[in-house]
Amino acid sequence: MTARRKVAMVAALGIAPIALTALATAPAVGHGSMKDPVSRVAACFAEGPENPDTAACQAMVAAGGTQPLYDWNEVNIGDVAGAHKSRIPDGKLCSVGREKYKGLDAPRADWPSTAMTAGNNTFRWRATAPHRGTLDLYITKVGYDPTQPLKWSDLEAQPFASVTNPPLENGSYVFNGSVPDRSGRHLIYSILQRSDSPEAFYTCSDVVFGGGGGNASNPAVAKAPSDKAIEQGAGKSSVDHQGHGGDTPSEVKKNAAYTADQADGKPAAADAADEPAADNAPEAQGATENLAETGGDSNTTYIAIGGAAALALGAAAMFGTTRRRAARSGR
Repeated sequence: MTARRKVAMVAALGIAPIALTALATAPAVGHGSMKDPVSRVAACFAEGPENPDTAACQAMVAAGGTQPLYDWNEVNIGDVAGAHKSRIPDGKLCSVGREKYKGLDAPRADWPSTAMTAGNNTFRWRATAPHRGTLDLYITKVGYDPTQPLKWSDLEAQPFASVTNPPLENGSYVFNGSVPDRSGRHLIYSILQRSDSPEAFYTCSDVVFGGGGGNASNPAVAKAPSDKAIEQGAGKSSVDHQGHGGDTPSEVKKNAAYTADQADGKPAAADAADEPAADNAPEAQGATENLAETGGDSNTTYIAIGGAAALALGAAAMFGTTRRRAARSGR
């Protein structure tokens, strides 16, 4: 049995309990943003969406209203599948080309910033809904001008830090990276590409080398949202997993197919051609092993969702066994 058929079996058997469990236990918002160094959108949300403190965040609200700040953890493209440069035009890297977040693209040197030093640093990406995947960090080149629109050519060609399925600690992915030598104001760009879906998340973090966060003309230091602020803002967030998070029944099926393609390198049609007409229950049960591997730990709600799927498979197997026994006794 191929990986596609195994994952599809999980989706088919576990769909109803996953949907029900998601309604009961999944977080109201998803999915995350850079915490250290703080992303632009997270820093502005932390200032307060209705009345942000800094001129840059005030300008962002003027450009797009307060909703983009309440939705600070959803700067994403749902179907990008790694094609970042072809999908995101120059000048729109921070908004990823989404009109909703256009205020993030403003080329200015007074965005709230985080102090940064060259060499080894610890980074944190706040995961309000954990996902498996690879997180890459890029830094702007020497000579970067923050008053000009950010282009792909402003970033170094290769990430200075790259990590796959980093550990989740206190709600954040935590990992290390060696930052190249820089001076003055720069920008760190993050791309989190999911491995279980074509969806990816992006952040722009303004950093300053050679001093504290901010600078002489702009003393604003970026602050990450507190747990209390995140909880209080959740009620006004329009973000859920519907249609982009991959956690509704239809998205589970689609992402199961995507994961299978990644596993065996074959498109759906190829898998269908070499699959037998029927499968057996024991192989389907074995496919539950990786369902809960979202990159989180036992404290994440996705473990509960994975557990629901496992229960569904167990129930399906038990139901099948009971029916077979009943059939034999009736002979």
